[in-house]
Amino acid sequence: MANTVASRKAKGRNLQNKIRELLLETYKGKVEAGDIKTAIMGESGQDVILSPHAQRTIAPLAVEAKNVEALSIWKALAQCESNTKENEIPVLIFKRNYSKIYATVEIGDFLKLLKAYSESNKITDENI
Repeated sequence: MANTVASRKAKGRNLQNKIRELLLETYKGKVEAGDIKTAIMGESGQDVILSPHAQRTIAPLAVEAKNVEALSIWKALAQCESNTKENEIPVLIFKRNYSKIYATVEIGDFLKLLKAYSESNKITDENI
């Protein structure tokens, strides 16, 4: 359990780095390492920052990452939405110790993502 400020920050930083790594792996050859950055702990704003190129290639995401044992979902969603710029999709990505990583988006944005997926000729079952 993360009991100190330093250990809590390290836990959050680990999730941010994992999200960055997963995005770079998923979009290998389409985005460069410099297109996806993580915020410095304590910095206000989005936790994973996508360059304009990455936003066009992946999706215009505004990522809030939470690596905590007890998540206040409504508070986390409010923070995520407050850090979202116009035309971005707020996405809350969260996990706790020994769990999978989950992502939450508003239903309208989820439906837009599904529509884009179903209309894309570039995405195949192998990419999932």
